[in-house]
Amino acid sequence: MPVMKQMSRTYRRALVTGATGGIGGALARALPVATDLLLTGRNAEALAQLVQELARPGRRVDVVVADLGTDPGREAVAVAAEAFAIDLLICNAGQGPFGDFLDAEEPALRDTVSVNVMAPLVLLHRLLPGMLTRAAAAGRRAGVIVTSSGVAFYPVPRLATYAASKAFSLSLTEALAAELDGAPVDLLALCPTATKSHFAERSGYGPSLPGAQDPAAVARAALQALGRQRTLTLGPISGSVLTVPALVRAGMAQAISLLVRRGDGARSRRR
Repeated sequence: MPVMKQMSRTYRRALVTGATGGIGGALARALPVATDLLLTGRNAEALAQLVQELARPGRRVDVVVADLGTDPGREAVAVAAEAFAIDLLICNAGQGPFGDFLDAEEPALRDTVSVNVMAPLVLLHRLLPGMLTRAAAAGRRAGVIVTSSGVAFYPVPRLATYAASKAFSLSLTEALAAELDGAPVDLLALCPTATKSHFAERSGYGPSLPGAQDPAAVARAALQALGRQRTLTLGPISGSVLTVPALVRAGMAQAISLLVRRGDGARSRRR
């Protein structure tokens, strides 16, 4: 995987999806006070509490109460983020039912794909053009963090849809990082293993996942990795195990991108 040039920067305005708990809340708290925040989630009360916690004199903290599993919710967040003129996009919202695939309610499966696949897809497609334009005009770099998962690297029975959806977000982020090589933006696919949050309870697994990490530590590591590498795997055991396949995947994406560009250049010269 190409090693990114080490950068030290403060983002001016960030959008954090899934901001009311777990990694999303930790990322919102880890960003410096100099970064204005646009926070989104489904729980209006939790968002209001987060605003009270993070607001400071001179710091703007806005919220969008929206369901990213719906077209209107995605539209509302995209419009608000473009008006906010973000230079850091954190696609963190995620969910998924635990249990046998055939026993799952179809609406829950559809909602998992809508939130975990469609939301980052739409937000990246809608918001990256403006982010790139603003970054180039200001002589700065934009940033993107997409929260994937360690399970994106392998199939997981009883979390089949969730794991498959995270494989999509990992592949999408890796491909975009290679496509946008040379553009004023850094992309990071964040792939932690189990992290302390309400995910286990909401998925139907139980109160907690074994070996769950501290979300604050995950958030700090993600922000430190952004601009230095393109895929970050975290976990007490699997984090180091998955580092090699992460390097291989990112390297393959970069190689394919270079081959395609050379092919495009050769076709252009023949015309």
